[in-house]
Amino acid sequence: MVWINSAIMLGVAIGLIAITFGVALVRRRYDTIDTAWGLGFAVIALVTFGISNGNLVVRIVITALTVIWGVRLSVHIHTRNHSNGEDPRYAAMVRKAGSAPRRRMFFRVYLLQAVLLWLISFPVQVGQYSASGLNVFSWLGIAVWLVGLGFESVGDAQLRRFRADPSTKGQVLDTGLWRYTRHPNYFGDACVWWGLYLLACRDWPGAATVLAPVIMTALLAKGSGKPMLEKSLLQRRPGYADYVRRTSGFIPSPPKG
Repeated sequence: MVWINSAIMLGVAIGLIAITFGVALVRRRYDTIDTAWGLGFAVIALVTFGISNGNLVVRIVITALTVIWGVRLSVHIHTRNHSNGEDPRYAAMVRKAGSAPRRRMFFRVYLLQAVLLWLISFPVQVGQYSASGLNVFSWLGIAVWLVGLGFESVGDAQLRRFRADPSTKGQVLDTGLWRYTRHPNYFGDACVWWGLYLLACRDWPGAATVLAPVIMTALLAKGSGKPMLEKSLLQRRPGYADYVRRTSGFIPSPPKG
C-alpha cells in the first residue's frame, strides 16, 4: 500500500507544480515556486494522512509537524518576496533560456522541483503507514524538529528586523544566530527533515528513507541554497568575505577571531 501511496504522491507533486507554473506565468514571476515549496510538503502530508492506515497518533504528529513547517516557510517566503522584484536567480535562468524560456523553466526547474518534492517527502509518506507507536526515535525526531524550526524561525525574524532597519543597509548581519552560522535558516530546515526522518525510523521501511534528508541537506548546503546565495552576497556586500572567513558556513559553531 505504501508504494501505491508513493505513486499517488508523485502525481500530486506534479499536479501541484503544474498549477504553480500556471500561477507563475500569470504573475510573470518564476520565483512563485519558492512560495509553493513548503505548501507542497504540507499537501502531501495531508493527502497521505487521509489514505494511510498506520498508527493514528504517529500520523497526526507527522502530518502536524510537516504542515506547521511548510505553511510557516511558505508564508515567510511570500511575505519576503511580495514587495520585491523577481528573484535574481530565476531572472538569470530566464536570460540563459534563450527563445524558449517557458519550456526550459518548466522542465528544468519546475518539474525537477516536483521530483524533489516527491523524493524528500518519503519519510512523511512511509512514516504514516507503520503500525508502530511513538518510540525513542520518535521523541528524538520531535526534539530535532523543534531545534530546526526554532533555528529557522528565529533566524528569519532576526534577518527581517535587520533588513527593515535603514541604518544597517549594505551591512552584514553577524549577531544573534547569524554570529554562529551564516545560514541558521538553512541549518534549521535540515534539522526539520532529519527530525521527520527519525519519526519515520520506527521500522526498516522508514529507516530506508534516509536519502530524503540527505538530499535536502545537500541542496541547502551544497546545491541551490547556500552556494548560490553566497555568490551573490560576495558581489553585493563588501564585508561579506570577512564574515565568511570567521563564521561557520552551516553547522553552528563559535566564530573565529
